[in-house]
Amino acid sequence: MASDQQPCSRIVVIGAGLAGLAAAEALASLAAVRVTVIESAGRHGGVLGTVRRDGWLVERSADCFLAARPEGIDLVARLGLTDELLGVDPRVRRALVWHEGRALPVPRGFRLLAPGRVGGVLATPLLSPWGRLRLLGERFVPVRSAAADDDESLQQFAVRRLGREAFERLVQPLAAGIWTADPARLSMAAACPEFLAMERDQGSLWAGERRRLAGQADAAEATGARYGQFVTFAGGMETLPARLIEHLRERGVEFMPATAARLRPLPGRGWEIDLAAPAAAPLSAAAVVVATSARGAAALIGEVDAPLAADLAAIEYAGSAIVSLGFAREQVAHPLDAAGLVVPRRAGRRILAVSFSSSKFPGRAPPGCVLMRVFVGGALDPQVLRLGDDALVEVALHEVGDLLGARGTPRLAQVDRWESAMPQYHLGHAARVVRIAEAAQRHAGLALAGAAYTGVGIPQVIASGRAAACSVAAAITTG
Repeated sequence: MASDQQPCSRIVVIGAGLAGLAAAEALASLAAVRVTVIESAGRHGGVLGTVRRDGWLVERSADCFLAARPEGIDLVARLGLTDELLGVDPRVRRALVWHEGRALPVPRGFRLLAPGRVGGVLATPLLSPWGRLRLLGERFVPVRSAAADDDESLQQFAVRRLGREAFERLVQPLAAGIWTADPARLSMAAACPEFLAMERDQGSLWAGERRRLAGQADAAEATGARYGQFVTFAGGMETLPARLIEHLRERGVEFMPATAARLRPLPGRGWEIDLAAPAAAPLSAAAVVVATSARGAAALIGEVDAPLAADLAAIEYAGSAIVSLGFAREQVAHPLDAAGLVVPRRAGRRILAVSFSSSKFPGRAPPGCVLMRVFVGGALDPQVLRLGDDALVEVALHEVGDLLGARGTPRLAQVDRWESAMPQYHLGHAARVVRIAEAAQRHAGLALAGAAYTGVGIPQVIASGRAAACSVAAAITTG
């Protein structure tokens, strides 16, 4: 027997990561609705977390988010946090790539897949003369004629349009720093629709990027990523979920530390949520937002819709680890005059990238010290995560010693592991997400949210949560 005798007054959000919290925030504004958030992990905010000790400020996962999309900035404004935002230091708004024993800047005007400035390509020592000519010739590559359901991998797309050399030396390391994915399996339609649209609508990436760059004041300075458009909080990224939870509690949202085990539709309308704790009575609700991993969602709804659960379970995940290292400034030979360094797989190193945290944002290290975050693992090197923490620190120290001239014992060493945390947008992902959305819509009052579907960035995850909230709100108001 369900414990709540008025199911139509309650909407349950399963999962208190950023998607679940964003969904709860959107639902909390509804009249006569009781919002309950169930979280089994023992902490709220998902992967976002900040460690502060002895003058160090260390991010456990994402250290900033893209302000060009409105979802993140709008949420920050609603929470009254705008004055706490910091942008990337203008002096380091560029990325470096490791190449033949040197850390070299990404060509000026080059953004992930899109070249925007001829001079930047002609001047870069990252590419051979042939590689530069091939990249410059991208504007003459014919637009691919393909069926609407014919997916293409990032590797196939980049090699076809930019050439293999540009892919191996530029695109692959830059992409690995975002998705920790296998580029031969990463779907362009799911991960990079913007660049597909450039080819389709403008005829080339050159034309598309030049059009995008028109009128942007900082376009000539940022390389590799839009660093001028990335922001963080003075007190660390955990500021966002902490304030959001405080806001939700003020709005009457209930947080329940429990594990949701199974969903069942109630006769007529509504849902019943079985909880894993033996003594816990099930909850009943008018609607449910499932904001867990895709695997978690599959387990919850397996008895409700087996084909939907199968599609959810088919979304694979990769793991990674972040080794944060703090040094006295004199221990590091490199000037750290960039946002970070990405490392091509062809270089044969054990790391994906290094983020220069204390160069990007103030207040990340004590005076006279520097902080860097070293990324290891990902889809192409899962074995490294089998190492213990001490061994991972040794790997990171060896790499930053070779690449950045870091010497001696670090003043800080912190390992954050994220096992199976990054959804992989493999070929066919976009079509799978369409099937998932259509299947979920067949169940009144059920919606899915999270990074597994339409974007792994913070704004996209927030958008996912808010879209799920709108979906279930419409279901209960029209029912």
